[in-house]
Amino acid sequence: MRVGVPKEIKVHEYRVGLTPASVREVVAGGHRVTVEHDAGAGIGASDDDYRRAGAQIADTAEQVFASAELIVKVKEPQPQERAWLRPDHVLFTYLHLAPDPDQARDLIASGVTAIAYETVTDPGGGLPLLAPMSEVAGRMSVQAGAHCLEKAAGGRGVLLGGVPGVEPARVVILGGGVVGANAALVALGMGAEVRVIDRSVPALRRLDERFGPRLATLHASAEAIENAVVDADLVIGAVLVAGTTSPKLVGRDLVRRMRPGAVIVDVAIDQGGCIETSRPTTHADPTFVVDGVVHYCVANMPGAVARTSTFALNAATLPHVLAIAGKGWRAALAQDPHLLQGLNVCAGHLTHKGVAAALGLGFRPAGEML
Repeated sequence: MRVGVPKEIKVHEYRVGLTPASVREVVAGGHRVTVEHDAGAGIGASDDDYRRAGAQIADTAEQVFASAELIVKVKEPQPQERAWLRPDHVLFTYLHLAPDPDQARDLIASGVTAIAYETVTDPGGGLPLLAPMSEVAGRMSVQAGAHCLEKAAGGRGVLLGGVPGVEPARVVILGGGVVGANAALVALGMGAEVRVIDRSVPALRRLDERFGPRLATLHASAEAIENAVVDADLVIGAVLVAGTTSPKLVGRDLVRRMRPGAVIVDVAIDQGGCIETSRPTTHADPTFVVDGVVHYCVANMPGAVARTSTFALNAATLPHVLAIAGKGWRAALAQDPHLLQGLNVCAGHLTHKGVAAALGLGFRPAGEML
């Protein structure tokens, strides 16, 4: 199969779909790989590194799209990229369609077969292609929040871990999944007072077993969220419902009651955000203020640590790339029901129930498209 890797063009996105080591594996499988010039610059991989791995180098992204059957990316295709998609393309990347009707309409119109990393499952019900980036984003959320709490960044002027004789910052994490657990790990390590709120008792139990009495866990209720958020210095939104938009757990009225200079880091912004006042931002302009509360809502947080993120992501995605390239997308999906869950768009139809429900559109079951 002809595999294409374009350079990412989302603002301050430095990750790349395949590393040179991954390209070497794909080429060893008998496939042809075309990589756009400088696609790997953000992770320190040169065109010569890709050539040594067996890739051909294209001057432009348009050439990559024109030559490829399977396109491997990191972030959702931007409007100019969507214009190059064809019915014979297989697109394998993060899509996050639920809060993005324009992208959904363009993918449907293109006829492309689009497989989304974020809805591929595993036998345990997890999201193995989302998990690596959730780990990164969870850890980064505390770093970002700690910086935003500094007075020069608009925050309360609070040191996350405090110092002897001065209490540490109060951190509230909404969601105890992969993002929440990794945020808790870093926040506790920095000495903060940390609470995690989740509706899943088993999830809270796992966190309690992992972190012990250093971490306070609360079962999610409107009252618990309200009491914790009003008292918080830093609130991290870490809620995910696979495929669909995130529930709004914190309304504007509650944001208005937060302390002036408190900080919200809404990691759920890729799926619409779990804070009513959130809106997507970029690494170039990461924050805004609503009712005196600093909001950090960068939709591609792991892109800032591109090398770490790319290698972590490739470890998870490469087996699926090899399966799709080696078997063809139909056979690969037919033989792997968990990869089949990643099929979001095919032949002009939405094929993921959660995405379709979030967008208010009809869908065809993914299995029917095989």
